[in-house]
Amino acid sequence: MALYVLYEHAAGFALCSVKEFEEIGMLLPQVEASVLDFARFNSIVKLVGFHPFKTAVAALNNVNAISEGLLPEDLSSFLDSTLPKSTSKKPVTLGVSDAKLGAAIVEALSVQCSHIGVVPEVLRGIRYHFSAMVKGFTDKSAAVAQLGLGHSYSRCKVKFNVHRSDNMIIQSIALLDQLDKDVNTFSMRIREWYSYHFPELVKIVPDNYMFAKVAHFIKDRKSLSDESLEALEEVVMDSEKAKAIVDASKMSMGMDISVIDLLNIEMFAKRVIKLSDYRQQLAGYLHSKMNNVAPNLQALIGDQVGARLISKAGSLTNLAKFPASTVQILGAEKALFRALKTKSNTPKYGLLFNSSFIGRSTQKNKGRISRFLANKCTIASRIDCFSETPSTVFGEALKQQVEDRLKFYECGETPRKNLDVMKEAMELAQEQLATASKTKKKNKRKLDESNGDGSAAMNGTGQQSAKKKKKAKLNETNGDNADDSVMNGSSASGFDTSAALADVSNGELKKKKKKKNKKQETETEP
Repeated sequence: MALYVLYEHAAGFALCSVKEFEEIGMLLPQVEASVLDFARFNSIVKLVGFHPFKTAVAALNNVNAISEGLLPEDLSSFLDSTLPKSTSKKPVTLGVSDAKLGAAIVEALSVQCSHIGVVPEVLRGIRYHFSAMVKGFTDKSAAVAQLGLGHSYSRCKVKFNVHRSDNMIIQSIALLDQLDKDVNTFSMRIREWYSYHFPELVKIVPDNYMFAKVAHFIKDRKSLSDESLEALEEVVMDSEKAKAIVDASKMSMGMDISVIDLLNIEMFAKRVIKLSDYRQQLAGYLHSKMNNVAPNLQALIGDQVGARLISKAGSLTNLAKFPASTVQILGAEKALFRALKTKSNTPKYGLLFNSSFIGRSTQKNKGRISRFLANKCTIASRIDCFSETPSTVFGEALKQQVEDRLKFYECGETPRKNLDVMKEAMELAQEQLATASKTKKKNKRKLDESNGDGSAAMNGTGQQSAKKKKKAKLNETNGDNADDSVMNGSSASGFDTSAALADVSNGELKKKKKKKNKKQETETEP
């Protein structure tokens, strides 16, 4: 039997042939001793082929597929071209490190695989001497490849989308449940502790949070009087309760308590009040996160039930992959397996029991409405998981469908078809998307215009002021030149006027000369 061993490295896939398989199988201690010596190991195990990864993305894709027990295309083509075919005379066995990968290779290539016996020891030796077996490959390059692939693989496993950070929802709903338990426990402790001093307050103020606030305000019941009635009304938000507390404090049967004990009760009550206030803030944070991550699921069944479904599934993507039958009994696994074991009736609902729809339905219709609600939750989670622009349109439409189904179970009103409802929801979602894009464009235009007007106004005022200054300077220079031209005739306009005056004066002189000449001629004539 010919044995070949497949080794997956961060740099690529390697196929090695193992000689003398039967002897090695008989002498396992010698194999273990020869693993550390490369000369002895290379005489037994030799490299047949090496398929390097071309890019880091290809390496990550291949490693992800192998970790999930799938056969990647690169490995399939490499084994198909490098691994010799098995014959009846010489059967071929391929040694692999993972049984799931071996099953995938057997199913795809019909090659006998093994992951036991001598294979783990051979793989350990290949891992130890791999850099020496491949030409041009060093320990440094192997370490760089392993480090890069390890970082990318870790990021791929633990990363979450920033816009759909369902991990924050899982942590916040877990903290919310823990806070509910802690606040309830601490409130009961305050009730028991403060009731030694003022036992009548428990019946007047049954609410835990309000009881802690009132105990923190009253402190010593003997200090309570009619003057503190208004301040007590602000705490209790009820004038009748405040009056009843004051009256009960005057005739209370409680024991006297020391100042140190009251101080401890006061500090503890303050802590419980702060925890309750933080619990409300955390509920608001969860609401905002659900609105960003799973708005349709939130609109359908609310914040806490939707968050518990995501938390139980592990992520929004896992919840979207679940069928409706799994979502229906999610959270009731113990009851399901107990029913399967005892062959009794399986549970009708799990976490969905906390939804208001199941509480409003009658006892005989609870199972039917839970099945219908689980179907709609599956649709809403898939829309939230795979839609690019989250909106509450589909969640509201699905919620209305559940309401119509409740009416159908109670009154017999036939609900609308799912196809018609989804068509209307898709049209409405497209309209909202179009209006949102239009508003974005308008806001962008306004912003650009406001920026352009501001710069233009700044540039315009600067240009106008510069033009005005230039005009004033030109006017001043023109005025000065005009004065100079009038006085000296040095400018262009002054030159023209002086020339005209010279022409006029020359013409008059010529006329006078002509007249004198005529007079002389007349006088000289006999």
